[in-house]
Amino acid sequence: MSVDAFAVLAEPTRRRILDALRRSECSVGELVDALGVSQPAVSKHLKVLREAGFVACRTAAQQRIYRIDLRPFQAVDDWLTPYRRMWTDSLDALERHLDKE
Repeated sequence: MSVDAFAVLAEPTRRRILDALRRSECSVGELVDALGVSQPAVSKHLKVLREAGFVACRTAAQQRIYRIDLRPFQAVDDWLTPYRRMWTDSLDALERHLDKE
């Protein structure tokens, strides 16, 4: 089953979870405390992120510790590349135009 990365990332709580994990690995409890979201909600969003490949987890004693997996972000970045190029080209053209003025 193919997962639409943009559908996964469209949910604001999932983006907040990823922002927290970008800074450091976290347990579910640490994410609950950091985000002010209920434990069941955090667990639900982590499941979606894990199934889509955005996060991975390891077990430490009685806790699951989550971290970002960069591979799905590479696919998003690959998709964005032509748009980034388009903006760069447009801004370069604007700069040339303004330099002529």
